[in-house]
Amino acid sequence: MSSKVIRIGTVCELTGLTERQIRYYEEKQLIFPHRTRGGARTFSFEDVDILKEIHLKMQDGFHTFELRKTFSRHQVRS
Repeated sequence: MSSKVIRIGTVCELTGLTERQIRYYEEKQLIFPHRTRGGARTFSFEDVDILKEIHLKMQDGFHTFELRKTFSRHQVRS
C-alpha cells in the first residue's frame, strides 16, 4: 500500500481530481509524491486515500494551511 508506483493519470481516475488539483496539493505540501528520474510523479494507494480526504476537507471549507498540519505529519517525504 505504501509503494509509490501509481502515475498521476491513474490517480486522477481513482480520485476524480484533475492533475492541476493534485499538483496544487503538492505545491501546498499536503502530499509528497515520489519523482522518477524523468520527473514523473508516482503515488501510493495511501496517497490516493489522503488526496480524497484532502479534497473532501477542502470542499468543507478547510484551508490548506490547516490541512498541512494534519497531513504533513503522516507523510514520508521521498
